[in-house]
Amino acid sequence: MRRTYPLGFLALFSCLFSPPSGRAQLSTDDHLAEPGFWPRQSAASRDDFAGAKACASCHAGIAGTHKAIPMANAAFLASESPILHDHPKLNFAFSHYRYELKTDAQQTVYSLTDGQTTLQYPLLWAFGVGRVGQSYLFKKEDGNFYEARVTYFAPLKNLEFTPARALGSAKSPEEAMYRPVGAAEVARCFACHTTASTIGEEFDEKHLIPGVSCEACHSPGAKHVSAMQAAKLTGIPDDAKATIFSSATLQPADSVDFCGACHGTFWDVKLAGITGPSTARSQPYRLEQSKCWGKGDARLTCIACHNPHKQLETETAAYDGACLACHVTGAGAKQTADHPGPACPVNTQNCASCHMPKVYVPEMHGNFTDHRIRIAHPGEAYPE
Repeated sequence: MRRTYPLGFLALFSCLFSPPSGRAQLSTDDHLAEPGFWPRQSAASRDDFAGAKACASCHAGIAGTHKAIPMANAAFLASESPILHDHPKLNFAFSHYRYELKTDAQQTVYSLTDGQTTLQYPLLWAFGVGRVGQSYLFKKEDGNFYEARVTYFAPLKNLEFTPARALGSAKSPEEAMYRPVGAAEVARCFACHTTASTIGEEFDEKHLIPGVSCEACHSPGAKHVSAMQAAKLTGIPDDAKATIFSSATLQPADSVDFCGACHGTFWDVKLAGITGPSTARSQPYRLEQSKCWGKGDARLTCIACHNPHKQLETETAAYDGACLACHVTGAGAKQTADHPGPACPVNTQNCASCHMPKVYVPEMHGNFTDHRIRIAHPGEAYPE
């Protein structure tokens, strides 16, 4: 696969820190620089999009389950956030600063006071359905975006510092209350939490579609809809299939990178300098460090275990079938080319409960499943 980074330092960096497969994955920026569709990509025209309703006209079952999952609800106008309406008054304290989110039928007002100065702004956008947490953006009089210093966390049922934004001290009420968000970061945030947010390399807040809908992962679909309508008349549906993107056609390494465009590829995490338990939030990164990942295996990709159109399965036993697609069962069973994994000497059920342990991520105030598949030992240090 073509690399977009130059020879020299980055090539050396790639050799030294590639995933265990020995084959360097790409960063999302590298993938975006290549021809063809990739998540987070800028579309040429808004006319390229058909909308989720058009997709549902042929894919009603998939559309019906997808609209209820967290991805489809990854962003809301703050005025429409169920979490904020279910918790009309939220508070947090840091040093001598007091924070409050107060919600009524029309809006949520974010305020901070230090006893002398009071600042307040209406929240504009809410990111995250709240299974783990929900963070917020607002605008000031200058029209620019600012990130609220506090986030709602489901495990706490209250506010705490936004992940990676905690302060030891604040130089001013302004610093205590928010962080300015530049245009490039705004584009990245909305690209992963909404659909059709960037058109012609320009962020288009007015017309974006909240949440990750069909065309965020399958490419803009207007041409596909037209082609399918024509196919019904001609009776040649195969020609229409080439007008939409399906990640199911990708090779294993690219398939994991595809999800990693928003969930963190190996190189996205490495180049960002993220270390420790925080990396458990980037499942593709951790998965590619598994010994059994090898050079990539279709039985170990994200979509081998997770259906992106359905609710996340939280019972570990539900994943046993995926584990046993590689591992033999029974003490006397011999490994084969199709099942190269040895039998587990302990159990043949709830594999993930031992081999993909939960990891507490401090800034998220909750546990994440570590996707680095391994023989985990009680009390061991978090493996990097």
